[in-house]
Amino acid sequence: MIVPLLIESGVVLAYAVAGLLLMLVGYGVVDLITPGKLHELLWTEKSRNASILVASNLLGVAIIVAVAIRASAGDLVWGLVSTIVYGVIGIIIMAASFLIVDALTPGRLGEIVHSETVHPAVWVNASAHFGIAIIMASALL
Repeated sequence: MIVPLLIESGVVLAYAVAGLLLMLVGYGVVDLITPGKLHELLWTEKSRNASILVASNLLGVAIIVAVAIRASAGDLVWGLVSTIVYGVIGIIIMAASFLIVDALTPGRLGEIVHSETVHPAVWVNASAHFGIAIIMASALL
């Protein structure tokens, strides 16, 4: 009885680490596509725009990872590999959506993270992150 619990605990830990790493990569990508240092925007400047953008990205990655884990029932190694691959694809598509919205709208979206008021374009990007996550999750199921 204890052996299956230990094995399943190891599986959970492996997926949790994979999810955490993907969320860190997602954070890093948001940091790359926005001007300035993201940690300064969040903790020093207390940018609401940056926090909405980061939160939507992290939640989007979490949705993709959760569904990828669910869809990969069975082999642990294959499940981890597929979860990481799908997570990276989601992060790339979320970054691309940010850049596409930036190209199709006036101004620079990367600059709005410095604004003291919440900018409507941040909500558009947050919605795109959730939309991408839901689309990918549906494709995985």
